[in-house]
Amino acid sequence: MAKFGGTRSYSRIGQGTYSNVYKARDLKTNKIVAMKKVKFVNMDPESVRFMAREIFILRRLDHPNVMKLEALVTSRISGSLYLVFEYMEHDLAGLAAAPGIKFTEPQIKCYAQQMLRGLEHCHSRGVLHRDIKGSNLLIGDNGVLKIGDFGLATTFEPNQKQPLTSRVVTLWYRAPELLLGATEYGVAIDMWSAGCILAELFTGKPIMQGRTEVEQMHKIFKLCGSPSEEYWRKSKLPHATSFKPQNPYKRCIADTFKDLPPSALALVDVLLSIEPEKRGTASSALNSEFFKTKPLPCDPYSLPKYPPSKEYDAKVRDHEARRRKAKTVKGHGGELTKKSPRQSKEEPTTKLNAHGQGQPRKSISVKYNPLEDSGTGFPIEPPVLRYRNGLTHSNSVIHPNIAGYTWSNKGKEDSSGIERAYAASQHGVELLRQGSHKPRVAGEFSSIRTRRDDRSSFGDSTVYVPKRSRRILSGLLVPAGGSMEDMLKEHERQIQEAVRKARQDKTRSKNN
Repeated sequence: MAKFGGTRSYSRIGQGTYSNVYKARDLKTNKIVAMKKVKFVNMDPESVRFMAREIFILRRLDHPNVMKLEALVTSRISGSLYLVFEYMEHDLAGLAAAPGIKFTEPQIKCYAQQMLRGLEHCHSRGVLHRDIKGSNLLIGDNGVLKIGDFGLATTFEPNQKQPLTSRVVTLWYRAPELLLGATEYGVAIDMWSAGCILAELFTGKPIMQGRTEVEQMHKIFKLCGSPSEEYWRKSKLPHATSFKPQNPYKRCIADTFKDLPPSALALVDVLLSIEPEKRGTASSALNSEFFKTKPLPCDPYSLPKYPPSKEYDAKVRDHEARRRKAKTVKGHGGELTKKSPRQSKEEPTTKLNAHGQGQPRKSISVKYNPLEDSGTGFPIEPPVLRYRNGLTHSNSVIHPNIAGYTWSNKGKEDSSGIERAYAASQHGVELLRQGSHKPRVAGEFSSIRTRRDDRSSFGDSTVYVPKRSRRILSGLLVPAGGSMEDMLKEHERQIQEAVRKARQDKTRSKNN
């Protein structure tokens, strides 16, 4: 059981519907930690079960490349629940997006090796992560990579089939069988995501950036080839007829990634196999030639030291650049464009210091009164942004009301009780979750209900959706008789039409 001496000088660094995240210092060890204060509306049983499941999963795991919850805390006074984690300075997405950072081959091998070792451990303990992406791969100043954010994770038994939801994994990293509606799957879905990450580390950008499930499936077919007729016959997947292209695509991974080292190309080719059983396992990937050929993976402790870089930092930099640009335009007599309410909400809640890193606007110092509080607690996650050329995140299946930090300045900092609850704590699990935010897309298909980050229960008891936040999902993603190409063209037309309408409305408002 971990004992803490309270916290001092902490500040809120993230906010979500069900949790706030704070950066804090343990007064006993002088160690910087990350704390999640989880909000429960009327202690809804479903939300409690959802969080308890994540904690249960994380208690199964114990590995250097998997984030570990250091303490689980409750406040007897406020009834709040807290998760305490090691504070990680970077995530893979933030580092890749940082200006001037380019990974070497030994560095890429080092990160990929650590990611696969973490996955190997998870799978050996019967855990599917189901949301592998750059922002969930956290990196410390010592170069050690740890898998975090187990909010979508679930347990599985290799020899027992149980229905699971296909509404998992951020869209750009989602395996084709999930897009086709599979409810029985295994470690292969994590291996597909790992393949996307590996290719992304070499290319410097996400390799398949679909805006919708239909478009994502189309991009997968264009890169990886469309499945054989035998695959379609055997699969019996719910959306198979919707996605099946009229004209088969040829696999072109070798041509697309011809600049990759041969051993890297061979591993990417295996991991991005359309057929799940051909992707292998984390163990087989670790034994591939990629990690045995020179240059060999470097030691994590020999990696360069970087300023703190996370997705959030990239967003802060982009926001600051936009602000400076707008100020320059105004200085030349230009007129600044009025921000939309959505844009204002997405602005980060930090200032930049001299090094271009985010500084919290507010911080407070408090000491813990050991006579008032003690206990055990619970978790949740933050969102995303767009990067210029690095590991980025597209559409997330995580519902914003479940696990998406909005990193906005909504409301005042709710910090009461943290320093007290933090003092006496017990075992724990998991980390500051780096979630993602799905950009809004104008227009919707005639038979599809366009939705933002959506987490559907779909019969999977391991995924929770608040009753008031549940969305009705459509049936077939492509209307009967239509083709994927027609659907994409129609989608593009609707987007362009929406853009034109927005410009016309803007012009009319200026004239008025």
